[in-house]
Amino acid sequence: PGVTSVAIPGPAHARAAAVPQARTRRRIGVEARALMLVSGILLAFGLAVLYSASAFKSMDIGRGSAFFLFRQLTGVAAGAVAFAVAAKLDAETWRKYAWHLMALALATMALTVLPFTKSIAPPILGARRYLFGGSVQPSEFAKLAVVVWTAMLVVKKGEQMRRFRKGMLPIAVVIGALGLMAALEPDLSVVLFFGLQMGVIVFAAGGRIGHFVLLGLLAVPVIWEKAQKLQYVMERILGFADAANAAHATVNYQLKQSLIAVGSGGFFGAGFGEGRQQNGFLPLSYDDFIGSSIGEEWGFVGMLGVILLYAAWCWLGFRIAKKAATQFQQLVAIGLTVTMVVTAYLHIGVVIGLLPTTGLTLPFISYGRSNLMLSMLVTGILVNIGSTRERVVGIGATDPLAPAAHRG
Repeated sequence: PGVTSVAIPGPAHARAAAVPQARTRRRIGVEARALMLVSGILLAFGLAVLYSASAFKSMDIGRGSAFFLFRQLTGVAAGAVAFAVAAKLDAETWRKYAWHLMALALATMALTVLPFTKSIAPPILGARRYLFGGSVQPSEFAKLAVVVWTAMLVVKKGEQMRRFRKGMLPIAVVIGALGLMAALEPDLSVVLFFGLQMGVIVFAAGGRIGHFVLLGLLAVPVIWEKAQKLQYVMERILGFADAANAAHATVNYQLKQSLIAVGSGGFFGAGFGEGRQQNGFLPLSYDDFIGSSIGEEWGFVGMLGVILLYAAWCWLGFRIAKKAATQFQQLVAIGLTVTMVVTAYLHIGVVIGLLPTTGLTLPFISYGRSNLMLSMLVTGILVNIGSTRERVVGIGATDPLAPAAHRG
């Protein structure tokens, strides 16, 4: 009543064309853009460091100086696809497929330890951590599964997380099964890392401190018993505790060569391509100890720059988590940020002698396509969480009747 209809002259298709068409566009937030920039710097720097650190090894096996670099570039290509998909895919979608991710993680981890799968998971350097001759490392993708699945279950359980039997215990059982397979590879550092990821997410969601204490009292004796049965673990612990003892010279060989590399770099470093320790003295100088190559060739300034870049990555990740639209996205952002940054700082701690030797890589920099793909996939997920989606009418005109923009 009181409203006059006005007909639009002309044929029906002309009238339809006169009505502006609404569409959806994604606007990347400032933090997400900055995160992409920091990740790009780390990746570009990492490729340069990898080439220098692996050139001697590449020529030693008769493959040319850029063999490892070219292989890493295939990982960059695959990682770019993973990043693009993750950045476009609504982050809430990961919640729907959390159980699928966990099932895939359990299945692939099982393939590395079953006795009849040695043809696809052969021992490499005394451990079965890879599939298909070293092309795939299931534990890297299992880290993503732990974050997504734990965040999903914590949100689903809600107030039940305050009760140990219905809250923490079911989560600990599943993550424990994943950790058991990592221990059988063996890779105790990954076991502890799975526990750290779970703990951070549950704590961020308001988990009770008493539950963590109880789980710790149950888990520490089991882990210690397993560590005592693994000779290399005990040797590393004892060697780190008494590094000056000549009896530990063999197990401390990597650490010694790493400290020589970092120490000889001085303040500004020996210069790009001028490092000597990677010329057969420092094992895995392009992988588990690539931080040593950075210290030797780029010096204290280079190491400090890398540390600050990861600190910036951490700050941006937590900023994205703080602004996330849902609790699930917030917990995923926190878990993924902690996963990346703790891995980086543990690696740096090892190469400068602050921590016992472990097999943790340096994200975006160390050789390894599984780790690189995971790093780029994680970045894509965080970029999506740090983006907004809004409706627009026509070209460049925002629909005034559209709902408010939302995250993801």
